Formats: sequence, structure tokens, C-alpha cells
Amino acid sequence: MDLNHEIKQLEAVHREGSDKVFTMYLNTDPSDPEQQGGEWKIQFKNGMRNFEQYLEEANNKEELKSFQLVKQKVEKFIRGNEQEFRKGVIVFATADEEVWFAARVQLRLETAFFWQETPVLDQVKKLKKDYPKAGIILVQQNEVKFIESYLNEINETKSFELDLETDNWREKTAMGPGNPSIQKDNLQSRYEANKHRWYKKIAPMLDKHAKNNDWEKIYVIGEPGSSQSLAEQMNKSIDRIIQKNMLDHEESKILQEVFG
Repeated sequence: MDLNHEIKQLEAVHREGSDKVFTMYLNTDPSDPEQQGGEWKIQFKNGMRNFEQYLEEANNKEELKSFQLVKQKVEKFIRGNEQEFRKGVIVFATADEEVWFAARVQLRLETAFFWQETPVLDQVKKLKKDYPKAGIILVQQNEVKFIESYLNEINETKSFELDLETDNWREKTAMGPGNPSIQKDNLQSRYEANKHRWYKKIAPMLDKHAKNNDWEKIYVIGEPGSSQSLAEQMNKSIDRIIQKNMLDHEESKILQEVFG
């Protein structure tokens, strides 16, 4: 999902007459104390019913027909995806299907419904701003890992380890042999003498990945010596350095540390 593209398209939408644009932000976060009993289902049902009742009372038959077509499409999406809901659901829709955008997101939303000439984009723009496509680079002496995240979800992770026999970085796998023969004291002495040269070797790969994957923000996390040294070797601008050793932390905890 590319929100930049979607927002640009939605900003151009302006409908006249009875076929308006439906906007829905629905909080389905099971960790929200207000959602423990699946209250979102009641909120969804009430939100749709309120629009329908209003249009019936206004005796606006054409607009009611348009809304009911949208309602059918949205209800079908809800039924078909309910078991895979995350923290929120976003929908933009028109009866003629010129507009149809429906997404499950790993972010809590404020439940709101709109039926008007233009889509209401405030919350989706805030998500784009607060949770951009980002590269989170974790470093710990002879190990480097990056996490690519977008909208608080992980797109990709890769881990690298310096082969201390060849002085070359290699991608780590679950079955990788590591460097078991290098004692901690020996590694520490070699690290202090070689860290700038080591990080200079891996920095171009990180820069290339950031460019090819359109990272909007870059964060480096590691102990003071490691994080600062790696950041200095990269050509890409670093948005924030977090001086903590988090390389072995759960990825969800790392996202929480970066985005709060």
C-alpha cells in the first residue's frame, strides 16, 4: 500500500449530486480497553444505520440508493476480512466504484464516518506523517541489522555479520556459523581499532537499499560508539540516532522505541 499515491488520487475527488464519497475510520484494536467486547461491530452498525435513517427522513431517494450501494460493498468487505483485522480499518468508497480503497492497518484510529462531496483525509495523512517508510538500522560491533517498516508494519529485515577472518560482511541466516572462535576480549580490541573501516564497507549497501526502497526516514540504533560511527560512514542523512543496544530485541519493541 502506497499512501502517497492513494492520498494524491483521493485529493482530486470531488463529487456532485447524490453519489457522494463515503469515508470510514474504524478502531478495531483488541488492546484498546474500549474494544474488549468487540464494540467496533456496534459502532460500525450504528454508523451505517445513522446515515441511512437520515437520508430516509430527508426523503432523498437517489442519495439513499447511492449510500445503500456503498453500504453493501463495505459490509461485504467487513464480513470477508473480519478475522484478519488488526488495529484499524480505513475505507473510502463511492457507489459507482470510481473510489474504492479499503485497508486494514496496524495502527489505532479514531472511529469516524462521513458521507460528503470529498473524502476526509485527516487521519490517513497523519498516519503517513507519523509512520513513514523507514529504515531502522541496528548495530552492535561486528553485527548490523536493518528493519524496513511502513505504517508500523515490517516490510523486510536483514542481518549481517562481519567475517573476522576475511574482513567482509555477509548476510546472516538462522543456520549461519557466526564467529565462535573469536573471544570477547579479542573482538573488543579489534573492534576499537577497525570499526570505522568495518562500517565504511557496509555503509554503501545500506545507502543503496535506502535509495532503492525509498526510505523516507532513517534511524540508527546502537551503543554510542557503534551507532555514531556507522552513521558517519553513510551518505544518506540520518534522521535520528538512538544510543541503545537493541539488536537482539523483539522487532515490535524496536518499532515502539522509534515511533512511540
